[in-house]
Amino acid sequence: MRFVPRCMIVFCALAGVLCAAKLLIPMDMTQTDHLQAYGIAYRALEMGMSVEWLLNYRGGSFLMDRIKDVEKECALRGVTWSIVEPDEIVTIYTTIEQSNMETVLLEKAPRIAVYIPETFEPWDDAVTLALEYAEIPYDQLWDEDVLQGRLMDYDWLHLHHEDFTGQYGKFYLSQRNEPWYQEEVRINEAMAQRLGFHKVSHLKRAVARMIKQYMEQGGFVFSMCSACDTYEIALAAYATDICHNLFDGDPFDPQANQKLDFSECLAFENFQVILDPLIYEHSTIDVTNEASARGPQTYISLFDFSAKFDPVPTMLVQNHTSLVKEFLGQCCGFRRTTVKPSVVVLGEVYGTEEIKYLHGNCDKGTFTYLAGHDPEDYQHFVGDPPTDLRQYRNSPGYRLILNNILFPAARKKELKT
Repeated sequence: MRFVPRCMIVFCALAGVLCAAKLLIPMDMTQTDHLQAYGIAYRALEMGMSVEWLLNYRGGSFLMDRIKDVEKECALRGVTWSIVEPDEIVTIYTTIEQSNMETVLLEKAPRIAVYIPETFEPWDDAVTLALEYAEIPYDQLWDEDVLQGRLMDYDWLHLHHEDFTGQYGKFYLSQRNEPWYQEEVRINEAMAQRLGFHKVSHLKRAVARMIKQYMEQGGFVFSMCSACDTYEIALAAYATDICHNLFDGDPFDPQANQKLDFSECLAFENFQVILDPLIYEHSTIDVTNEASARGPQTYISLFDFSAKFDPVPTMLVQNHTSLVKEFLGQCCGFRRTTVKPSVVVLGEVYGTEEIKYLHGNCDKGTFTYLAGHDPEDYQHFVGDPPTDLRQYRNSPGYRLILNNILFPAARKKELKT
């Protein structure tokens, strides 16, 4: 799939077309609330407007028709904006045409779903925090909704803090006596039984494969934290049992690691599953130990792409800085040696084995993985309060999340072979 940029530069200038003034939302360091700015762009799309995403221009700014309602929204939400006159618009297009920049047309507000249980869980989710702060609407889906085919009602799906292997996050050693953990086990086992599955791991495996079918048919999936690696493990382990009897009542297959099918995976290969139920780690994909040892003063480097030739990864890394502070999670980062060559690396901890942010295609759809739990909480523990995004209006890490939300709005057409 390819996104087709729209550059109108010389047509407006040379053809003598009279351009009206437009509204510019800058996304560089002058922006007072980067996160709310995405919400403004989304609501403009909901209103039926087209929005131009100016890739690499002032941090990935937004340009749209001048509408009083949009100006009022910006003022109410503390978003910096300016009115640009026709001659200034031509100057902007000229700058874009002559630089590593591009204009991508956003046409339609994507329908957004979050895979998340209705019950309380003792952790927050960065994506739902971002959506709610930016006032972007979303629906919650869970296992039954996925298996009933409801994913096809949506353009974009976020996989919540989830363990698709059926091992409940491997919290058994530290949390098995906690009421929230016991309730999670009860609810998942009841759901599996009600939907006709012998074990929770079988239910989650079926859900994982339905999500893959959604991508193959054109869906966009964005995952963070444990939903990145456990999803891939569930795909690879479809023909074997990796769950200890502490999780599902019967022993795991001692040959499980030899039976993993990496051809089913989207992003990873050549990894090993950690079968010990008392080790708080799922596989060798994750670099939690190394990331923890480096400490909170580590930075993730975002890659610089050609906006004109690689608009998709360019969209996904738009930011006002090329460095994002490291943040941990159940899956902190992806081991470089386990990442498939077909995957596009978007961000890494330079000079280490850690890849933090990646993207790839799955037939007609795409997947994007961002490791870690919360971009503004270095080490978020079970039971910690949710991050207050009013204190992090200019968060570069949360901008990566919101780039993904607007990504499906871009005009697209199939590549011709």
